[in-house]
Amino acid sequence: MKHSLVPTWVTSIILITLTSTAFSQTYTVTDLGTLAGGNASVGYNMNASGQVAGNSTLPGNAYGHAVIFANGALTDLGDLGGGWSDAFQVNASGQVTGYAPLADGSDRGYIFSNGQMTALPTLGGSFSDAYAINDLGQVVGASGTSNGETHPFLFSNGTMTDLGTLGAHGSEYWNTALGVNKSGQVVGYSYTATGSIRGFFWQNGKMRAMGTLGGAYSQAYAINNAGQATGTAYLKNGAAHAFLFSKGKMVDVDGRTGTSTSVGWAINNLGVVVGRIDVSNGYHAFISTGKLQDLNQLISQNSGWVLSEARGINDAGQISGYGFHNGQERAFLLTPVAR
Repeated sequence: MKHSLVPTWVTSIILITLTSTAFSQTYTVTDLGTLAGGNASVGYNMNASGQVAGNSTLPGNAYGHAVIFANGALTDLGDLGGGWSDAFQVNASGQVTGYAPLADGSDRGYIFSNGQMTALPTLGGSFSDAYAINDLGQVVGASGTSNGETHPFLFSNGTMTDLGTLGAHGSEYWNTALGVNKSGQVVGYSYTATGSIRGFFWQNGKMRAMGTLGGAYSQAYAINNAGQATGTAYLKNGAAHAFLFSKGKMVDVDGRTGTSTSVGWAINNLGVVVGRIDVSNGYHAFISTGKLQDLNQLISQNSGWVLSEARGINDAGQISGYGFHNGQERAFLLTPVAR
């Protein structure tokens, strides 16, 4: 099924073997299921109550509808007339954001609230894609502009604000916002005037470029309420590692040597990062609390699960994402085991 927000500039899959650790079951795994007739689902970000935004296939395994996984049930959020939809984040009020095509095929970001999916406007162009929503209902994403460029936006109180770029101009550059916190601080990535990709931190009308881990590029995907961010950045040797950005400094949270790669997809308010790492047979979900751990080593070894991507984490330590349960792609919710 279709997956979104995959770094397009990481062009190779590096085969690595993780250092084995003693097994300790730290989490229970819940299969979040599918809509009736579907056979696959994915989970993205989550809120403090453990509600997870995601997508489920429809009957016939057609690319599906945005859903909310909550209290053991799935809610189909519908679409905007184009036949499919995606949901990426849910806030504390249960508002959801994502994107879906209109009947004419053009994409629109949306807010789902009180049982209704409402399309967002654009920055003057033909499309908008929404990726994150904070507890105030502010939404960020990417939109086409009237001159054919793609810029990050902040939608707040009915108004679309163009966040600008780090210097890129032209229709070939995709500049997007991917995370927003309760203070309205925004992160994402943008091209510079010289064509380099940099994660950015936007606040009070000003966009600042993040650095890298010594290499050429960086991208930021999420921000917590303390202003800490995560994403992925290149090292000098060409590998891309997940990072923690705090107080203007970028720290490698992967820590492995060689050409291993990783992506930080989400960060909670305690600064815990989750994401994915490359392994010899694909991807594994990870958590980093100062030390990188493969989440597959922290669940029951006879669970039938391979956890591929960790996409969300709340302050209670619950983790959302997707992987394979007995060979079927499924959204999951990890819940810490009481000690």
